[in-house]
Amino acid sequence: MKKHKPESRIQVIDRAAMLLDAISRYSLPVTLKALSADTNLAPSTAFRILHSLIDNHFVDRDTAGRYQLSGRLIRLSSNQSKDIDFRQVAIPYMEKLRDKFGETINLTTREGDVIIYVEKSIPNRMMHVQQIIGSRAPLHVTGVGKMMLGREGVEGIHGYAQRTNLPTYTRKTFSKLEALVEECHACVEKGYAFDNEEAEIGVGCIGVLLYDRYGEVVAGLSVSAPIQRRKDEWVKHLVKAGKSISIELGYVTSKA
Repeated sequence: MKKHKPESRIQVIDRAAMLLDAISRYSLPVTLKALSADTNLAPSTAFRILHSLIDNHFVDRDTAGRYQLSGRLIRLSSNQSKDIDFRQVAIPYMEKLRDKFGETINLTTREGDVIIYVEKSIPNRMMHVQQIIGSRAPLHVTGVGKMMLGREGVEGIHGYAQRTNLPTYTRKTFSKLEALVEECHACVEKGYAFDNEEAEIGVGCIGVLLYDRYGEVVAGLSVSAPIQRRKDEWVKHLVKAGKSISIELGYVTSKA
């Protein structure tokens, strides 16, 4: 009987890293089915690797069979870097952008397949776009979310589309997979993204990503404005602010 060729150790590590990264995007314990979809791994493969991670105390499994990062892994991560509050770093830059643009500046983080608004800076006038802290939006209808998807590559975008079915919010929403893949990749290439009334008619956004010392995305920075008032010249100021915040968070930028 022909024996199966053993899986290379590098491939196993890559797959374990994919699973850990997928688990980290959820604030609550997550099912095997969701992790399999997130990583495009067969459920049997994901199950086997997850239980090896459990044996090594990097992942925990609750009584309902759902997975989460272990306390040991979180402690190891905490020991490697100082706890920098990205909100406190970002707020002064957000206030400067608010004053420069006269529009609402948002700070968002990712949780699973949505972004959450965690901080905002609003202009001192009656008419402005209002984003409620704690509110959520699907990744594919926001500039920041499209950049986050783009960083996951084609497989990551396909997994997202499978899980969410790309609901349509306006006639401009990217609800077709091929168009969304092209858009997300273009956003990553440019280093910024537009939301052209994709979440709400009449509202346009520009978004950039914020990075930590390890090059991981920790948040998104964006400006929201009535579409007729949004200006392309804001891009350079938003990109510059995003880079400055990332540097304060320990990110080492390219000198090229």
